[in-house]
Amino acid sequence: MSKADGVQKKAKGGRPTKQATEELNQRILETAAELFALQGFSATSMEQIAAECNAGKDTIYRRYPSKSHLFAKLIDEFRNKLVKELDMILQKDGEPIERLYTYARSLLSINLRPQLIALHRVALGEAIPSGVMQPKAAEEDPFMSRFALLIEEAQKEGSLRQGDPLFIADQLLYVTSMKPLISTMNGNRQYLDPDKQQRYFDEAWRLFMEGSAKC
Repeated sequence: MSKADGVQKKAKGGRPTKQATEELNQRILETAAELFALQGFSATSMEQIAAECNAGKDTIYRRYPSKSHLFAKLIDEFRNKLVKELDMILQKDGEPIERLYTYARSLLSINLRPQLIALHRVALGEAIPSGVMQPKAAEEDPFMSRFALLIEEAQKEGSLRQGDPLFIADQLLYVTSMKPLISTMNGNRQYLDPDKQQRYFDEAWRLFMEGSAKC
C-alpha cells in the first residue's frame, strides 16, 4: 500500500469524511485479521497493526483502547458478516429438513476457511484462556439460535423427533462442524479436500438422521 493510500480524505473543517473513516476502520480490521491469523494474538502488536495499515498509533488507540478490544471487535465483525451470509442462504425455499441440511453444510464450509481456522486457533489457544474474550452462551450465539430455529421447524413439520431444539442443534453442530474444525486446527488436512469434506458431512448427517428422524 502506498503512503497516499493511507491518507484520509478531509471534509470541510479538516475532519475526515464519513467514508474515509469507514474505509480506515475496515483497513484496520482487515490488517488485524491478517496479522492475528498469521502470528497469533501475543506476537501481534498494536504498533505493527498501525504500521501495516498505514495509520497512526494514536488513531488505532482512539478507536480501540487495547489489543483485546480490537480482537473482540474483529471477532464481532466476522460474526456479523457470517450471520448475514447464512441468512442469505436461508432465504432459499425448501422443506425444513432440507434447509437444516443446507445450513449445517454451509457452516462446515465456512468454519474450514483458512483465515477462520487460524482465528479459531488464536481464540481457543490464546484469547479465551487469557480472558481476552469470552465464548457466547449457546442461547446468545446467533449461529446457534438459527440452528435451533431450523431444528424446531423440522420438528413441527414431522421430520425430527421432539426434544430441546438448542440441545439437538449443539450436538449436530459438533458432529458436522466442530469435530472437523478441531481436527484441522490440530494439523489434520483431510477435511480441506472438498470431496473428503463432503463425504464426511454426508456420513455425519446420515448418522444424525438415524438417531433423530421421527419414526
